[in-house]
Amino acid sequence: MNTRAYLANGAVKAHAADLAAIGKKALIVTGRNSAKKCGALADVADALSAGGVSYTLFERVEENPSIETVMAAREAGLSAGADFVIGIGGGSPLDAAKAISVMIRNKDADWPLLYSKEPAQALPVVAVPTTCGTGSEVTGATVLTRHDLSTKKTAKQYIYPELALIDPAYLKAAPRSVIRNTAIDALGHLIESYINTCSTEASRLTSLMGLHIWKRCKTYIEGAVIEDPKEENMMFADLFLASDYAGMAIRAAGTSLPHALSYNLTYEKHVPHGMAIGIYQPGFIHEASNEDKEALLNAGGFESEADFAEFIYRNCTAHVLSEYTTAGDLKRINGGSVKSVLSEKERIARVPYYVDGTVLERIAAGSERTR
Repeated sequence: MNTRAYLANGAVKAHAADLAAIGKKALIVTGRNSAKKCGALADVADALSAGGVSYTLFERVEENPSIETVMAAREAGLSAGADFVIGIGGGSPLDAAKAISVMIRNKDADWPLLYSKEPAQALPVVAVPTTCGTGSEVTGATVLTRHDLSTKKTAKQYIYPELALIDPAYLKAAPRSVIRNTAIDALGHLIESYINTCSTEASRLTSLMGLHIWKRCKTYIEGAVIEDPKEENMMFADLFLASDYAGMAIRAAGTSLPHALSYNLTYEKHVPHGMAIGIYQPGFIHEASNEDKEALLNAGGFESEADFAEFIYRNCTAHVLSEYTTAGDLKRINGGSVKSVLSEKERIARVPYYVDGTVLERIAAGSERTR
């Protein structure tokens, strides 16, 4: 792994010296509330102060961070003389931190550098995740909102955090809806990296191991109550562990069609990322080989495709159609997404079964099914 990752209660405090050794002036990148609410921001601030490291706080990262936000944070970092970046939060602040690190290091470049195939240098990045889905703390990928294209696009610059400090206790402050949505994002990573031409024997084993761990959390994801604090903390650790296994799997293989199909839905209707990719998983897995389907469904604790589809309906589709959009609008958005994905030859090449417009339409149509 490119990242030194530590998963433990009190991880930030325990590795304060590692954190302080990275630089002398940090730019801390967060959203507006969650990093404070769970205690992660205070932990990081205390660790930096103990190590004699000063910091500037940029707490304006929105869900699905935009290029504009990255560039505003770049200016804050340059003004402060930051020599490393710390992302605290879910996938949005962590992804933003990676992009910001590139733009600070290349102060005379504009944002298209993020989409250049020529590798660019970046400042060191530290990741302190507070949600359990993206695995951004162990991957180099950065997904940003492109208002110029009215969608989300993965940057071409891959920046791996130098250090990831993962404290399961931070999940205690997360709403159940956030845990559900981010855990389903991890589920999508595990599935999409397995049904993938870029997968390796090792990455597929990693996916299956992640699914076995994820399975232990399934009832909690759907709202089960755990009274024992120690048992609940073990559940939080499993949720992070499954997410990190998923992150390691997509490092090898990347994501696939459900991610690509979801971006327009998230951009236009603000559907949370995990929920948005979730609705396309049943159609995606249905097209796969029987061998792949059986391996994934068994590892994830699903009795059948129908059982899996019902899980996704309860936790994703029903919420999308009741809280974010209508069936008619979803169908319209899917039509545009299918056309867009058809042009992504590199992504389609990662799918091990034949894909054309008809197959994509079938996968998209699976997201529109109700009971």
